[in-house]
Amino acid sequence: MFKDTFNFKAIIYAAMMVAAMWVGFFLQHLGWFEGCSGAIIPLNPSGLKGIFFSPFLHGSLEHIFGNTVPIFVLLFLLFQFYPFIAKKVFFLGWFVSAFLVWLLPPVDIFTGEINQVCIIGASGIVYTLAFFIFFSGVFRWNMKLLTVSLIVALYYGSLIWGVVPEELFSHLPERSKISWQSHLSGAVVGIIIAFAFRKNGEKNMRYIWEFPNYYSEKDDKLWQEYKENHPDDFLELPYRKKEDLWDHLEEIRKK
Repeated sequence: MFKDTFNFKAIIYAAMMVAAMWVGFFLQHLGWFEGCSGAIIPLNPSGLKGIFFSPFLHGSLEHIFGNTVPIFVLLFLLFQFYPFIAKKVFFLGWFVSAFLVWLLPPVDIFTGEINQVCIIGASGIVYTLAFFIFFSGVFRWNMKLLTVSLIVALYYGSLIWGVVPEELFSHLPERSKISWQSHLSGAVVGIIIAFAFRKNGEKNMRYIWEFPNYYSEKDDKLWQEYKENHPDDFLELPYRKKEDLWDHLEEIRKK
């Protein structure tokens, strides 16, 4: 029974992504990716390759640790509860959100100056998955998927603050290094994909007792209690007399 409900591939896919992130992190710190190499550089043609490589690059141990657990948990939930569309959601969300980040001009919201930035990390994918899983359960209005949505909201609800610049609610001595553009792009793309795929995958089953004209004697508790408390009323139940073919012999002959 456990094997029928638990998708072991969900753990494998999540572990593969996390392993790839750590391999990229070690290669980065061995000198394979220096400076902005492999990063998303908005509106710069050389930064397009960051769409593919940036999720595997991180600036510090704290950075990669901060993305490792959410990526593993959210990918597991995606492949566990949306197995038929999980790969489409993952890769579409990854590439579209990253391309959207590349299209956004790196404008400082306070000074209006355009700064060249190098964006690395898997936080865009984290936001895409979190917002997809939450809004997919809402759009489908499926009780099981809504429960998953509430779990995501409970543990990752604070992600909502990451879609705006950190400077708006914190006094920082220097410009924040957190890419709110990646977070915003991931959130928007996750919501759009959740709406676009709301009718794909697992159907929302309706059980027979959910239909308005359904009635079952076993579900009528008052009736069951009455039968238990008054067994004598059911000793001789009325029945329909079984018809005998010979009683209709004359009618058959006339036909």
